[in-house]
Parts: sequence; C-alpha cells; structure tokens
Amino acid sequence: MLKKLFGFNPKQTTVKTEIVAGITTFLTMSYILAVNPAMFSELEGMPAGAVFTSTALAAIVGCLAMAFWGKLPFGLAPGMGLNAFFVYTVCLGMGYSWQFALTAVFIEGLIFIVLTLTNVREAIVNAIPKNLKYAIGGGIGLFIAFIGLQSGGLIVDNDATLVALGDITSGPALLALIGIIITGVMYVMNIPAAILLGIIITMIIGIPFGVTEFQGIMSHPHSIEPIFCKFQFDNIFSLDMLVIVFTFLFIDLFDTVGTLVGVCTKAKLLDKNGNIYRIKEAFMADSIATTAGAMLGTSTTTTYVESATGISQGGRSGLTAFAVAVCFVVALFFSPLFLSIPAAATTPALVIVGLLMLEPIVKIPFGDYSESIPAFICIIMMPLSYSISNGIMLGMISYVVLNVLCGKFKKITPVMYVLAVLFVLKFIFI
Repeated sequence: MLKKLFGFNPKQTTVKTEIVAGITTFLTMSYILAVNPAMFSELEGMPAGAVFTSTALAAIVGCLAMAFWGKLPFGLAPGMGLNAFFVYTVCLGMGYSWQFALTAVFIEGLIFIVLTLTNVREAIVNAIPKNLKYAIGGGIGLFIAFIGLQSGGLIVDNDATLVALGDITSGPALLALIGIIITGVMYVMNIPAAILLGIIITMIIGIPFGVTEFQGIMSHPHSIEPIFCKFQFDNIFSLDMLVIVFTFLFIDLFDTVGTLVGVCTKAKLLDKNGNIYRIKEAFMADSIATTAGAMLGTSTTTTYVESATGISQGGRSGLTAFAVAVCFVVALFFSPLFLSIPAAATTPALVIVGLLMLEPIVKIPFGDYSESIPAFICIIMMPLSYSISNGIMLGMISYVVLNVLCGKFKKITPVMYVLAVLFVLKFIFI
C-alpha cells in the first residue's frame, strides 16, 4: 500500500526514517508560518491570522500533491522571495491591490499546469548539462548554509563589506554556534535523527539564553474568508500584468528546477542519464500547489530547498512529504508552540545540510575549464546574488557563451541556445 501511495521502497528506507525526515523538513521550513503573516499584514485587508491559515493550507495542499502524485520527499509552501516580490514590489511599489497580485499568481499557476502537461518544464531540466546539475546542488548547499548563518545572526549586514561576522558572544548567534557544534558532534557519532535532535536541543538551550520565547501551546485556526478567492480580473491584459506574471513564472520556474535538481542529485534520485525520476509529476504537484495557494489567498507555493534536511535524514519517498503535510495540519492548532522555535535553532540544520549538499561537486571535471568555469559561476552566484534562479541563469549563459567562443558547438543543445537568449533578455528587460 505504501509503495502504491507514496512510491515507498523498503529497500531504501523505513517508515520511521520517512516520518523523522518529514518532521525535520517541516521544522526547517516552518519559519514561513511566522514570516508570511508578518509580511502580508502590511497590506490593508490581509489580516495576519487569515494569512497564517492560508499559508499552512497552501503548504498542506502542496505537500499532499507531492506525496500522492509526485511520490517524492519534498516539502512545499509559499516561497520566500516570491512573497517579498508580491508585497513590496507589486503591491507597495507598483501600487496594485493584493487582489490583483493574487490574480497574477493564479494565472501563473494555470500557465505552469499547461507547461507541465506539454513537457516544457521537463525539457528545460533535461537540457541542463550534467556538470551544471552537479554545480546546482553545490550552489544550493552554500545558499542554504548562508541563509542559516544569516537567520541565526552569525552573519550580519555591513555597509562597508556587505556582510560581517555577528556578535558570537551572546544572543542568537552564540546559540546558533552552540547548536552547530552539538549537531555536528551528533552527526559525527552517527546518532539517528541528528539534525532533528539538533533543532530541538538548540531550541531548549535557547530558553535560558532568552532567545526561545514560549508563546503558548494551542489556538483556534483563523478564518481565511477575508482573502479566499479574492481575484481581480480588471486589467489582466495590461503590460504590467504581463510583466508581473512573467516575473513570477520565471523566478518560480528556475527556483523549483534548481531545488529539484540539487536535492535529487544529493538523494541519488536520478537515472543513468542524470534525469530526475517522476520530474513531470513533481512539477505538476508544484503547479497545483501554486494555483490552489492563490485561491487560498497567498503568494506562489513552491518546492522548498529546506527539503534537503529531510533528504539528509533518509527521506526518499512521498511518505516524507505526507509527514510534512501532517505537521502543517498540526501547526494549524498549535501555532503558538511552533512559532516559539527561534531562527537560531534551525541554523545548525541548514549549515550541516549545506555541507552535505556540496558532495556532488567532486564529480565536476575541474581540469576541463569549459565545464568548470560555468559550474563555478553557477555555484558562487547563488549565495552572492541570494537567488537560486540567478545562479542557474548565469551558469547556463556562461556555459553557452564560453563553449561557442571556443568552437565547441556540439556540446550545446538547441534548447540551451534558446534558454541562454531568454536569460539574457530577462536580465536586460526585467
């Protein structure tokens, strides 16, 4: 039954391992339950309580779709970056209503369904050169480690150098540092569920530190009636709507591609040609989640890079995604408890997983500079530009340009040429 429902293979994993992996993934991505309500409540007519519920419901829909349809161990929820574009660019910057922005997300979801059914998204993934796929995994590793260090206060803003070391002698940064050491020791000692235990132990240690603030245990879910299906179809054929939809589409497409390629490479969920198993089903789950999320009243729902934490704990099937969905259901009723988890407690998980995600780069032939230079650009630009999609686009542009100028035309497929041109146009006009 588990094999039929979730693609569960008892030769690869166990039920216990899958559940622990799902809980771990949830804990590292649960910050979205706090971030989304705080961000969207800046828009008049979007109460924080309703946004909290819609965020959890969108995640539940996405994870269930991935569990039963995709049968892959990925968690989904409204994406970071895409929610900021929704609130601060489309609504507060361009002056459009949140209803108009939700309509753009809904249209994006419908377009994604069409692109998935016509195999366009699958063709894009399969067109990425093998060594760039290895680079994507490594780049994501550096990126999520950087996110973890930043959220834990170990890395802070600096006007002169952009980034600097935070105050590691007290507060969240010290707690995060202690958590990294504890989690690292457990990982070296091969203690089961080391990453999950690291999050819990770090959270508990944060209580006397004054970092973990207990906010209660249970509360009733808030109604989503104020934001449910509040679409505004006026001006949907305007140039601004075209640009907004295209931007949502572009960012989500390549963030999702990067996440799936990077995490699947780490999990060895690739066939002998380096293609992802059930990629079409995974994209369809992502498309359904985005469309449903817009109806529920939140921004683009996407596959989370933090799924790598569950993968590192042994998650290999849709049962992991199902466990993530159950955790979000529980969170609806225990929101104060889950919101008590400080960002510093998830820092160790993201840092350790960042290290584990670097493993595929050893397969890159660094002596072949036509392969290694684009791969390095892809890896380094993800954390430095704070974007998975930017890293992929710059890596693919450099791959095409470098190999064309060196006369290595046969290495480049027609799809790669098209993508490189589209990426250049994207950087010029958007």
